[in-house]
Amino acid sequence: MLNNAGISTTSLIQDMSVETWDRMIDVNLRSVFLTTRYTVPYMIRQKSGRIINIASQLGQKGGVKHAHYAAAKAGVIAFTKSIALELGSYGITANCIAPGPIETQLMATVDEEWKRQKKSELALPRFGQVEEVVPTAIFLASDPDGNIYTGQTLGPNSGDVML
Repeated sequence: MLNNAGISTTSLIQDMSVETWDRMIDVNLRSVFLTTRYTVPYMIRQKSGRIINIASQLGQKGGVKHAHYAAAKAGVIAFTKSIALELGSYGITANCIAPGPIETQLMATVDEEWKRQKKSELALPRFGQVEEVVPTAIFLASDPDGNIYTGQTLGPNSGDVML
């Protein structure tokens, strides 16, 4: 199962409405919980499964005007680690992918000046492409490649986060 729902908005915390906060948490975190909750019983019955959650590097490092987004994605990372511990005895793995800036529809709405500045900060000074992230999910879902990965956060992020 791949959880990949996500939205992004920007707001300084002092200007952020409760509705903006709640929507971000609902789409980016609650959806992961609900999908997982309804899928896990089937995985437990078959004594195997792969859960792959798409988080974000901002869940690891935070971001200006992104407190709500970063909190939701950090929640996805912590949720994934917790379910990895809960579900491992059933043969189920749970992992995250925390991409950095990737050329997606969300990125198309971002200010050009911010994009130029961000690229200059990256060890690999370019944004990734979706097709460069997909192999990470395939790896985590593969047998035997992903068999002993659980509770991990892999970061295709052009070197923006190095843990």
